[in-house]
Amino acid sequence: MPRISEINPETAPEAIQKIIADHLADGHALTAEKRTLLHNAAAFNAVEAGSYALDDELQRLIGKRATDFYEYAISQKNGCLVCSIYFQNLLKKNGIDFENFAFTPKEEILIEYGQAIAEDPKHVPEELFAKLKANFTEEEIVVITAMGVMMIANNYFNDILDVTPDKLV
Repeated sequence: MPRISEINPETAPEAIQKIIADHLADGHALTAEKRTLLHNAAAFNAVEAGSYALDDELQRLIGKRATDFYEYAISQKNGCLVCSIYFQNLLKKNGIDFENFAFTPKEEILIEYGQAIAEDPKHVPEELFAKLKANFTEEEIVVITAMGVMMIANNYFNDILDVTPDKLV
């Protein structure tokens, strides 16, 4: 049972309805997480707008598929049902079985890094950093890490407030 209700987009304050309209116009869905965050515009913008900006930048640098794999690995390792279902639906839509997929070497590094920062951010193995540095620029590593932090924040938000996951398609 969610700890916080979801806003009703039809009865939300005008400022929130504007945020929703802009978000939908950009081609994004209005998920349960977003309907929960939309109790406050600043909270929504910090978590969602920040995540989307970093996600767009990461996709520009390393590609959409690698970005999706990385973000899913974090959510899966954190056990965030909301984000895991989101990515399962996305991967299924693209015909990808994450458990039986032939990843590229760079994708394998990203998945390993995502799992490592989700498991214990203070003890990411040095050999993993060496792999990152051998395959990605410092700018890419900064964006990869920043996006990882945003995914973890999304995961924590959903788990702490017991946000209801959207349906598995």
